[in-house]
Amino acid sequence: MITLKTALESITNAFKEQTIDEAEFKALCIVCDAAGIKNSEFRLYSDREIDEKALSQSVTKIMSGEPLQYVLGKWDFYESEFFVGEGVLIPRPETEELVETALECAKQFENPVIYDLCSGSGCIGLSVAKKLSSSIVYCVEKSEEAFNYLQKNSQGITNARLILSDINFVPDIPKADIIISNPPYIKSGDIKGLQKEIFFEPLMALDGGEDGLDFYRIIKDKYISRLNENGIILLEIGNEQGGDIKSLFGSAEIIKDIYGNDRIAKIIKE
Repeated sequence: MITLKTALESITNAFKEQTIDEAEFKALCIVCDAAGIKNSEFRLYSDREIDEKALSQSVTKIMSGEPLQYVLGKWDFYESEFFVGEGVLIPRPETEELVETALECAKQFENPVIYDLCSGSGCIGLSVAKKLSSSIVYCVEKSEEAFNYLQKNSQGITNARLILSDINFVPDIPKADIIISNPPYIKSGDIKGLQKEIFFEPLMALDGGEDGLDFYRIIKDKYISRLNENGIILLEIGNEQGGDIKSLFGSAEIIKDIYGNDRIAKIIKE
């Protein structure tokens, strides 16, 4: 048995020796998760003892390059905690801005119908559904592995409707006031140059085709007609895709993220 403080120091040093990024933060998350406490509570319980065996598996996984989120099996996004793991895309903090934008846009609709295409874990659509009890949010996901997480994350959210389907096949559901999507948008040729941890995530959630625009084309061709009058499409995009998205849709407002990068495309049906 060792104290949490000693465990944190030991694991942090081990991660630094392996040049693992954010070594101390990852070590803190692993120790606190094993101890059943929040990161913010560490100082209160730093002298508590823990069996080193309870930490070894998680440490080994991080050493192998597995994402911290998968090791923990959950991750905070917006105002909730989402189950994640192998087969589902990890929620990113910049995507929270897509949720905020959707909530702002939804104010103009009384009882909005919303689609979340390529829903994955449901972090976007379910976050919106929880904040907008008057809405109906249809979460569409084709991967059975990801859909399992979507189901787990949707428990208790009564205004969410889950659909296991490829977005190429437009579901028979009411027309939408808002369509949200964070589709795969990385160029196929760029994927091999991504950081090691990315390769644990599902390729289908990353690969947007040769030019990264395959899924935006599907949304343009098949879903604009599924919007009600004055309906809105909100898309997460790559930080160099603003110009391409404007060209594809004819007109789009490009919204930058907190880092000053192109991040959200807003298209209004006129």
